[in-house]
Amino acid sequence: MTDARRTDAVLLLVALVWGSSYLSAQTAAAALPVLLVLFARYALAALPCLALVAARGGPRGWTRDEIRTGLPLGVTQAVVLVVETYGVAHTTAANAGLIISLTIVLTPLLDRGGRRGGPPPAFFAAAGTCVLAVGLLMSADGFHAPRSGDLLMLAAACVRAVHVALVGRLTAGRAVRPLHLTAVQTLVGTGLFLAPAARGLSELARAGTATWAQLAYLALFCSVFAFLAQTWAVQRTSASRASLLLGTEPVWAAAVGIVLGGERLTPLTALGAALMVAGTYWGQAVERAHRSAAGPRDTGTAGTFAPAGPLERNGDEPPCPTTTLTST
Repeated sequence: MTDARRTDAVLLLVALVWGSSYLSAQTAAAALPVLLVLFARYALAALPCLALVAARGGPRGWTRDEIRTGLPLGVTQAVVLVVETYGVAHTTAANAGLIISLTIVLTPLLDRGGRRGGPPPAFFAAAGTCVLAVGLLMSADGFHAPRSGDLLMLAAACVRAVHVALVGRLTAGRAVRPLHLTAVQTLVGTGLFLAPAARGLSELARAGTATWAQLAYLALFCSVFAFLAQTWAVQRTSASRASLLLGTEPVWAAAVGIVLGGERLTPLTALGAALMVAGTYWGQAVERAHRSAAGPRDTGTAGTFAPAGPLERNGDEPPCPTTTLTST
């Protein structure tokens, strides 16, 4: 296997892992309270992150910029995951993965990076396509009042867009190492969810093997492994190619939900899924071209794939100026 194919395979694996995270989160939330799931997920992710920081940081440890940036981003990331996890617990994993991809077209509206004016008209046409797709996804077996889970995922996409825009603004011009920033965020999340989850720790201790396997998968594979693999891969390919491959995440989310979760794909949801994927790719392409025409920026999180994955992504922060991530 050539280096290029190996890199592509790693990025596709990351997208697959993130896409599968919605079904895993849904399964875990069915067995345990959502806040307990989030505490366990953060705590299990924090341990290897801290070990890696200790192994690589040496005497330098964390910088002041990494702590000052990681604290507020840890809070906003925790808010994203709360809304996402409650949302996926009340909708299908396929819908969750598709609706959250709205982040891709919402982020450029918040993060203009100093450019004058807004996105071009074609971008709003792409965003309109995504909005239509959300309506079809929410319709499921026929047009009816939106399900609470779909509305929560829509809210999660909006909150995630705010988080990604904030990542770009807080990290601009600062010496911030992605691994160290992620470690701070996992510690913040662990601390935030410790008190709400404290009463249920005995329930967590009694959780079955299958539930612990889901929690470990979310923390170690969807967060730590995916973050490190993504960082390794984007350093060996172009930002555009990385975004294209990572952008297959909603497709994998739908596929995993249908094949492993037994979810049904009705004609309306199939049309919504197709429009969502087309609209997000279209919107990203338009925004990228607009950003290139406007000249270089200090940092580039707008219009690229933001955070969703789970700790975030989670590496929610961008490992390079032009690539951010997506996942629950």
